[in-house]
Amino acid sequence: MPPDAPTEPQEYEPLSATEKRVLLELVRRALERYLDDGSLPEMPAASSALLAPRATFVTLRRRDTGELRGCRGESEAQRPLVESVIHTAIASATADSRFPPITLAELADIHIEISALTPMRLAAPEQVIMGQHGVVLHLGPNAGLLLPQVPASFGWNREEYLDALCRKAGLSVGAWRNPDSRLYTFEAEIWSEEE
Repeated sequence: MPPDAPTEPQEYEPLSATEKRVLLELVRRALERYLDDGSLPEMPAASSALLAPRATFVTLRRRDTGELRGCRGESEAQRPLVESVIHTAIASATADSRFPPITLAELADIHIEISALTPMRLAAPEQVIMGQHGVVLHLGPNAGLLLPQVPASFGWNREEYLDALCRKAGLSVGAWRNPDSRLYTFEAEIWSEEE
């Protein structure tokens, strides 16, 4: 996202339980097909909410341990939501450089979580609301993003959250205080197969 991104982006209507279920089923089918033969499933007939451009992240974890197995996403809306979740799910399974690619044999033991993001808003550090906001930091050529659910999983306060964001961006701790840094917040609808 460019540092001059708009600060009054459009808002989204929350997705229905049915739409969320459709996306989870679609992601699982897409992963099964892609890991099996490199193909993708047919796109289902979709509601206007599923066709709206939306940024997403897909997080894959081991069911037995909860251990992270892959997480990739898009911070900007580049394609319809229904396409974005497929794209980011496949990237999470096959292109997260922290992990070897997921195999078809292990897919049954993988838990899927989807985060559908709202657009970014320029924010001051004190405007970050823990448990509600994901954050993006830009400073020079460096950038990092953390999803809203991350600080709760580590028990971080706001300063720890922003310091972790700096590390994610490849910056020194406290770089979010630099007057040249640009901090953005976003919210996310987050759901998983267990819900």
